[in-house]
Amino acid sequence: MRYIAIILGFIVILLIGVYTLAFTSFGNTIVASLIESKIRQETKMKSKFTTFILNMSNFEIILELGPNNIVSVNGNYSLFSRSFDIAYRARLDQLSDLNHLRDTSFVGTFFTHGHIRGDRELMQIDGSSDIAKSETTYHLTLTQLHLTSILAKVKHMELFSLLQMAGQKPYANGTVDMDIDFKNIMPHALDGVLHLRTQKGKVDTKLMQDDFNVTIPETLFSMKLDAKLERERVDFTYTLESNLAKISTSGKIIPQPLSMNVKYSLDIDNLALLKPITNMPLRGQLNLFGEVKGTKENLKVDGKSDICASNTDFMLQMKDFKPATFQVKMHNLKLEKVLYMMQQPHYAEGLLSLDVDISDVRSNSLKGNIKTNITHGLLDSQYITKAFAFQSEMPKTLFDLSAQSILDTNSIQTQVTLNTNLATLHMQKLRFDINDTSINTDYKFSAQNLDAFYFLTQRHMRGAIVAEGRVEKSKNLDVTLHSNIMSGTVDAKLHNDAISVELKSLQTQSILHTLLYPEIFDASLSGTFAYNLLAEKGTLKAKLADGKFSKNEIFTLIKYYGVLDMYAERFHGDINAKINKEFIVASLELLSNKSSIKTQQTKLNSKTKEIDSELDLVVNNNPISASVKGTTDTPKVSVDLEKFMKSKAGDAVKKEVNTFLKRLF
Repeated sequence: MRYIAIILGFIVILLIGVYTLAFTSFGNTIVASLIESKIRQETKMKSKFTTFILNMSNFEIILELGPNNIVSVNGNYSLFSRSFDIAYRARLDQLSDLNHLRDTSFVGTFFTHGHIRGDRELMQIDGSSDIAKSETTYHLTLTQLHLTSILAKVKHMELFSLLQMAGQKPYANGTVDMDIDFKNIMPHALDGVLHLRTQKGKVDTKLMQDDFNVTIPETLFSMKLDAKLERERVDFTYTLESNLAKISTSGKIIPQPLSMNVKYSLDIDNLALLKPITNMPLRGQLNLFGEVKGTKENLKVDGKSDICASNTDFMLQMKDFKPATFQVKMHNLKLEKVLYMMQQPHYAEGLLSLDVDISDVRSNSLKGNIKTNITHGLLDSQYITKAFAFQSEMPKTLFDLSAQSILDTNSIQTQVTLNTNLATLHMQKLRFDINDTSINTDYKFSAQNLDAFYFLTQRHMRGAIVAEGRVEKSKNLDVTLHSNIMSGTVDAKLHNDAISVELKSLQTQSILHTLLYPEIFDASLSGTFAYNLLAEKGTLKAKLADGKFSKNEIFTLIKYYGVLDMYAERFHGDINAKINKEFIVASLELLSNKSSIKTQQTKLNSKTKEIDSELDLVVNNNPISASVKGTTDTPKVSVDLEKFMKSKAGDAVKKEVNTFLKRLF
């Protein structure tokens, strides 16, 4: 009995202690202080209880979360039946004070009040609120602390205030009305309806311009959502209508386990609206429709579109809401509409077709194929001529293009063929690295008529060219070129701005023929050419071998008067030139057994075609001097024959020399 009395005494003392601590003013002060300290620690706010009264059957608590946010609760409760009847009231006049509690920027005010009645098994919450300046009433039912039903009416909610309160920029305003009657939201026993209406919606065009540089006309919109919950599924229809776009969806969704069968349509008059999502400067129209079917583990999105006046079909397969495979067939997109949509100039017209089959969309294991074709292509020669400031108009240029690409993890391998009436370009192994955006490709370029490129070169030419090489672009740009041209070979390298060219065994007669100069000299030319594109400076160093002149009046006269048979002479020599933008300074020295031709410091302006040159000819020890000034189109030639012209044939020879030199330049 003694031990029982001790135990009972200990229990009584403990109960008295608990009662004193929990249900007396002295105990309330201690408990309030402890709870205050914990709240301050968790919220990092200067929180305090202005009222904390707790006894055996009722309580009243008022908590200040800073000077502008007050939460109060009071009511009755039973410890034995664990039932309660509680009134609550929350007035938050400075929501921004709560920002650090969540990773969200709250703005504005919020007020709600109501009653909580019931017990642990069944709890009823009735209240009202002015959220986003609305008139809101709500009734919630919790069964064993799980939310099971919702009844709410929201009238005249301001979309502007709702976005602001949530810390989002108010890109739109409008009035939202909502009627929720969810009698049961438990899985597999759904029962209820939802009606949502947004009216007098208006997009803030100035904010769209300021934040996204998107200019759109005044845009009004409305929204409508109707949903019915029935046992396991939700049937719904949703429509958004505006003067710029219309979005419609309808179908059914089974929440657990998730599955859906939904139809959708999207009609956008101005793609600029999507810039906040795509971060791309798009414009123009977009119309598409399709279906979404499947489960969370395997969801299929099908669609059709007439984008850029095309026939487009696409299919996206998703696994756990992540893209898995993607297929799209886009036939006969109008190229000019694609350029317009991308806000690019009108470079060309034509029909573009794409066939995309991505078997694995994941970036770390990308797999797939892409086929691209452009037919009936026509470049806008007039615009291109103006845009690139060509001195003469680009000729009419027709083209077609075909490309086949293989996507393999981090790279894209492509074969490209571009055919135009001016030239053809083939790239058999173009490789694009997705990680570092580097490009590596071979190429083969061929043109049958060089004169067609007069708009680029500003020089009439004849003949054809075939060139091949490689292009590599990563941190640096490197290009190689090889061509068998003018009866010889040209090998060139470009490293960023620096060009180096090696010339081997080019035939001067072929060069003169290509450049439409008189074909008076035939020799083998080899040398090097170096040029910097940025500085526009360069040098040419070349040697001439086994050179011979074709028939001309001056050499015929020299032979006729027995001075020397110049046609039998074989010349060799050097050419050196320095280039500084449009200014060229050149020297030439040709030697044979019995004659020589020299010029030093010949000055040529490639833009104005002005020339200033002094020529020295020695024929069997007989000197002839000449000067060439003016332009290469109409040069002024002066000849000093000195002692060589003392013979009776001097006047005739002088006349022929003038004729020869004019034809030479």
